[in-house]
Amino acid sequence: MKNPIHNASPGKAAMVVGVAFITSVIIVTIVDDMLLANFVVPGDTEELARDIEANRRKFGLAVVGYVSVLLLDTIIGLALYVVLKYASKKLASLTAALRILYAVLLIVGSLLLVFQLIDVYSYASIKLIGYVFFALHLFVLGYSVIRSGYIPKILGMLLILASFTYLVFFVDLQLPEASMVIIMLTMAIAELSLSIWLIVKRNALPESGNNQNTT
Repeated sequence: MKNPIHNASPGKAAMVVGVAFITSVIIVTIVDDMLLANFVVPGDTEELARDIEANRRKFGLAVVGYVSVLLLDTIIGLALYVVLKYASKKLASLTAALRILYAVLLIVGSLLLVFQLIDVYSYASIKLIGYVFFALHLFVLGYSVIRSGYIPKILGMLLILASFTYLVFFVDLQLPEASMVIIMLTMAIAELSLSIWLIVKRNALPESGNNQNTT
């Protein structure tokens, strides 16, 4: 029986990455700006706890949106494997696995929070661990892009830079607001740039059997 992931077209996978990422950005914007502030992005856990108690319905809608984004992250991870496997199957597998681990961990954490099996402080800890996986994912993705030979190296370098910006979630750097805005933009622009490039150049990607590397 043929594996649909291994036999998927790189061009179609590239389109999936681009469309899924752009869709996730739209959903996150709605959740963050219209439903529940400080739920998707890191924030004050005490304030989050008060928000949840004040409006359970809005919180539930936010969770549905957030889980949808995480499911899209899982799809993106699998599609990235198809796009990158012709450069290195091992790196492509690691790239996909790290993103899927991040998504699964946060989906589980979100559901546990919804059903009140954990509190917001435990969820914040789970989310922090998830960010570790995601930062590693961006780093490996950037390295894979640089090694690929068919995706611009500048995109890989931008992704690696974005992976280091996640340090702000683990270390209290007390950065000014302008610096935080630049950091958040770097995170968004890195993946958005890759997504747009993949959509535009999807037909130029290697096809099955061409330039495939198993290392």
